[in-house]
Amino acid sequence: MLVSAKEMLRKAKAEKYAVGQFNINNLEWAKSILLTAQELNSPVILGVSEGAGKYMCGYTTVVGMVKGMIKELNITVPVAIHLDHGSYEHALKCIEAGFTSVMFDGSHYPIAENVKKTKELVKLANEKGISVEAEVGAIGGEEDGVVGNGEVADVEECKMIAGLGVDMLAAGIGNIHGKYPENWAGLRFDVLEEIGKATNPMPLVLHGGTGIPSDMIKKAISLGVSKINVNTECQLSFAAATRKYIEEGKDLQGKGFDPRKLLAPGAEAIKATVKEKMELFGSVNKA
Repeated sequence: MLVSAKEMLRKAKAEKYAVGQFNINNLEWAKSILLTAQELNSPVILGVSEGAGKYMCGYTTVVGMVKGMIKELNITVPVAIHLDHGSYEHALKCIEAGFTSVMFDGSHYPIAENVKKTKELVKLANEKGISVEAEVGAIGGEEDGVVGNGEVADVEECKMIAGLGVDMLAAGIGNIHGKYPENWAGLRFDVLEEIGKATNPMPLVLHGGTGIPSDMIKKAISLGVSKINVNTECQLSFAAATRKYIEEGKDLQGKGFDPRKLLAPGAEAIKATVKEKMELFGSVNKA
């Protein structure tokens, strides 16, 4: 069922597990994630970047596709469609298109501008029952054209943004998008603990979930992280399985590949990745 992320994250925070946000890029990705969530009886958040939204013919198309899948696949677990790292303008578009959750990434603005735009979006989203995620301290690395310098969030700024009525807060604590370098210093749990105390009971969000060691994931959840984003790991598993299928030369038949068969191994790889993450996050049987 299609819902906002508000209640699922409140429940996750209270019971000390995290809901996975898995970004979608096409029908196969969305289908794999929804089927895995249903199989594991886990709530799930489908993340959509601005670039992915454009690729899939716009936000209205994304909403229609997901609603159709929920009906045709008999998906009964809670599902949220969430704009990931959205600009102010695209958050407005997603609110109008029928998304049930949006992230406004105002981390690159001065704090006063971040506060102003966040307040405006919260008011509009609340009127439609849509959950809002805000960000303080840019997440490092690059994801779908969004570049962050890996800032560590200011605790007082986090407290300020959390007080605006947002439903979840992403705070930079040394996490980055993409693959983590060998010299990565790890998560700043001291900062996370301070942010958690200053913003309690606000559910916190950990971006860049790919490559963070399991023990760090579990500690972050114990300190209030209730939503964890995964994208790169799905991309890597999908690409590896697809490449292997092509290299093995299956289904050529002199006429080229059947696209349904070509994408099937990648779709299965995503299912395996999502299952592994849901089990790690503790969201299995929490729907």
